[in-house]
Amino acid sequence: MPSAVDICNRALSRVGEARITSLADDSKQARACSSAYAAVRDEVFRAHPWNSVLTRTALAKLSSSPSFGYDDEYQLPADCLRVVEVYDSVYPWVIEGKKLLSDEGSPISIRYVKREEDPNQWDSLLASSVAARLAMELCEELTQSNTKRKLAAEEYHALMASARKADGQEQSPMPFAEDAWITARN
Repeated sequence: MPSAVDICNRALSRVGEARITSLADDSKQARACSSAYAAVRDEVFRAHPWNSVLTRTALAKLSSSPSFGYDDEYQLPADCLRVVEVYDSVYPWVIEGKKLLSDEGSPISIRYVKREEDPNQWDSLLASSVAARLAMELCEELTQSNTKRKLAAEEYHALMASARKADGQEQSPMPFAEDAWITARN
């Protein structure tokens, strides 16, 4: 079962650095991993709606409302990194700060990418993607090699493409709604 240290060690191995036993180790590698891990994890989570970190919830309307443009506002969950979908919404919506604005009415149901801190809940390709992105982040600081950083970036982008493809195949195809432009041609 992977841990944050396991993922960091995969990243360190990719750039040819010594492994760590804890993020609290007194080493350059541990300090670099500790500093970058959470931010890199969240960036990779936001980059794609990974099935293993998607969740659903209903949001109640706040008593306050936006100054203009929308009637209602909703507080996003604290662990929300990216809203993927607002269910059955016939009204436009937008994210501003940590709030969702809409004219939909309450409650509003969303699907979102959550900040899942337990790597045991992640898909294996997601864990590999976080390790590859972390390697890219750590490369300059630990190796001072632009060549290694470029290779790490290429590996990360290739892995992300493969991981997105596999992740996207774990659901039935979503039907496209036909709008007036399509139906007018019939």
